[in-house]
Amino acid sequence: MIDKRVKNAQEAIQGITDGMTLIVGGFGLSGIPENSIAELVASNISGLTCISNNAGVDDFGLGLLLQKKQIKKMIASYVGENAEFERQMLSGELEVELTPQGTLAEKCRAAQHGIPAFYTPAGYGTEVAEGKETKEFNGKMYILEYAYEADFSIVKAWKGDHAGNLIFRGTARNFNAPMAGAGKITIAEVEELVEPGELDPNQIHIPGIMVQRIFQGEKFEKRIEQRTTRKRES
Repeated sequence: MIDKRVKNAQEAIQGITDGMTLIVGGFGLSGIPENSIAELVASNISGLTCISNNAGVDDFGLGLLLQKKQIKKMIASYVGENAEFERQMLSGELEVELTPQGTLAEKCRAAQHGIPAFYTPAGYGTEVAEGKETKEFNGKMYILEYAYEADFSIVKAWKGDHAGNLIFRGTARNFNAPMAGAGKITIAEVEELVEPGELDPNQIHIPGIMVQRIFQGEKFEKRIEQRTTRKRES
């Protein structure tokens, strides 16, 4: 039986070194690999290029890596909840590449499936298209976008088994699904690591072939960026 388990986050991130490119799952603070990020912060690895929907908030998620200046370049689609991100970007301390959200997802999915490039209409006629090849299809202009090339993908799932099969839960599925398998090595951090055969094959979102390392995380905070509530009806 294939067994891709590692003991913890410290063992999972072995091989990540200065200057590498990482793809990191999550949307806002939903579905982020909390334990893996914390271990990267503790490792003091620097010069990283991080590909993620956003950079968390100032004191959580990828924002912790930004605080310690461990990220050299951020490739993201949204930066609105992180004041430190904004400060570093405006001061020139951090290189930032803003990408349309759908394009970012597709660049991950293309890498996941071994597709080197694809055409998309998103961003044509804007700064996003500068320096990129364009082509017309059926009277509409498209931009050529290349799949990401990353050393590691780090994703978070609800459940996983020894072989690396993954099941996501609710909105935490987000970017984690297309990012699994998009890097040369994929690390999966799960809330519950189960025995082989316990996962229903019909419910598996990501097959184990796309995962190289898996471990059970602990003490997930699952923070909420902006809690929105309404008064209870009488």
